[in-house]
Amino acid sequence: MGSHQDATPASFTNISYRFIRLYCFIFTIYVNVFNNIFLVGCRYVIRRAILLLYLSFIYYDHKKHFSNIYGNGWLPLRNNFLTKHMRDYFPIELVKTAELKPNRNYILACFPHGVIGTGVTNNMGNNIGKWLQLFPGVRPKIATLDVHFYIPFLREILRFWGLISCSKESLIYYLTKSNDPEHSDNKDGFTSNAVALLVGGAQESLDSHPRHYVLTIKSRQGFVKVAIRTGSAIVPSFSFGEVDIYDQVNNSSDSRLRRFQLFVKELTGVSPLIVIGRGFFQYNFGFIPQRHQIVQVVGSPIEVKQTYDPDPQYVNEIHQKVIQALEEMFEKHKHKYIENANNVNLVIN
Repeated sequence: MGSHQDATPASFTNISYRFIRLYCFIFTIYVNVFNNIFLVGCRYVIRRAILLLYLSFIYYDHKKHFSNIYGNGWLPLRNNFLTKHMRDYFPIELVKTAELKPNRNYILACFPHGVIGTGVTNNMGNNIGKWLQLFPGVRPKIATLDVHFYIPFLREILRFWGLISCSKESLIYYLTKSNDPEHSDNKDGFTSNAVALLVGGAQESLDSHPRHYVLTIKSRQGFVKVAIRTGSAIVPSFSFGEVDIYDQVNNSSDSRLRRFQLFVKELTGVSPLIVIGRGFFQYNFGFIPQRHQIVQVVGSPIEVKQTYDPDPQYVNEIHQKVIQALEEMFEKHKHKYIENANNVNLVIN
């Protein structure tokens, strides 16, 4: 018998190989495309899940702990060369007129608001070195709009700068913290919280124009009630020069622009200001603040008698003491920190 020979035609073999190669090619493309689509979908789902978890955490953390951060926050963010340059740009100063003992908590009633509260933000927020020298043992905190702490990532920056919510519940939370050096909240070596409130808020910012010191306080008694309820002393604070770093487009009380601004403020809580600053190479217009000295003068504590249900008459009494202290501070220091101060007056609204 002869040897066995493969009877498969060569043409059929070539076709089979081509078919197999085509099949492998199509299968590879299919697998890769499907795999990529699957992975992209997984990544999309994972990202959505992570974002949802983060948003849920934000809501829970703020409702439960008012976005609390340990101690003074992240000090490298509150003391660095950038914030020092910002401080030196204006420049910004901090003046102490009385002791703030670190065995109690304080509300700093800060005026004027200006456009963005630059003096207070720098001294007690993003460049606190001077504050820590003048008021050892006292943590500086700044209260801002509650809604900011529901905005992802922005809330983290604000927390690292020591900012807290200005809601009544948040203020009470921080102003009733223990002053005991052995308490777990005071392991950073500080035993007191000083919470700065820009009392005039968005309403006061509408009246911010160079050399115009218009304070919105007559209708603002909430901070006094919180101080009485928590037993926190009220410390009046006045920032000279705060109103001079920006001007605004004319928005007199009877103008259409003011009516529009008030309408937006009622809806959002924020005043839409049209500010006039300077540019990089000229001084007539732009959004960069003008270079003008800002001096934050911290006054003497006004003592209150703690009660959980403040009497309206007592609230009025303390409120009037705060207004009187602000007027006295302005008259005492204006000739030192305001040029041609005889032509500048304080208006209390």
